[in-house]
Amino acid sequence: MKTLITTCFFCCLVLAFLGCKSDTEISLFNGKDLNGWTIYGTEKWYVEDGLLVSESGPDKAYGYLGTNESYKNFELNLEFKQEADGNSGVFIRSTVEGTTVSGWQVEVAPPNLHTGGIYESYGRGWLIKPEAEKEKALKYGDWNKMKIVVNEGRITSYLNGEEMVDLEDEKISQGEGGILLQIHDGGGIKVYWRNIVLKPL
Repeated sequence: MKTLITTCFFCCLVLAFLGCKSDTEISLFNGKDLNGWTIYGTEKWYVEDGLLVSESGPDKAYGYLGTNESYKNFELNLEFKQEADGNSGVFIRSTVEGTTVSGWQVEVAPPNLHTGGIYESYGRGWLIKPEAEKEKALKYGDWNKMKIVVNEGRITSYLNGEEMVDLEDEKISQGEGGILLQIHDGGGIKVYWRNIVLKPL
């Protein structure tokens, strides 16, 4: 009897722990509107059929959609599908003034242009690119699953289950800011996003 009670108590603890873990997940996009986000620049950000759409506007300039909240250490999971040029990105610990961004981008780009690599805008440029063989993980024109794990100075990116890069950087460890999605300049870009979920670490 004592063993049964102990076992039940342990099971309850496990279930409670799993419930707490689930509760910490934050859905950043509600599938209805841009609540919780701010648009930077004149490019197009809108919701259509439950999807978040980023699209070049007449100005063909850089554009960003940023969370109103800042996030330090987290696991971010999302899905994206590219049309046309498809040059975009996911920024972490980043801030924007006008359309000048400060932070680090996990690249979203056309084939063989380093999706999953890490770029520092208005700073050191490319910090790390995926190995050439890993570029094949991108399913251009179809839905892709991206995971970004940020913990202190370490960023690890995954694309469709493939680890793309793993970087440790002291400057990144000091970064502060939110999550930003990008429209690259040049025009002709359209990217769809869905299931944007963040789990604090």
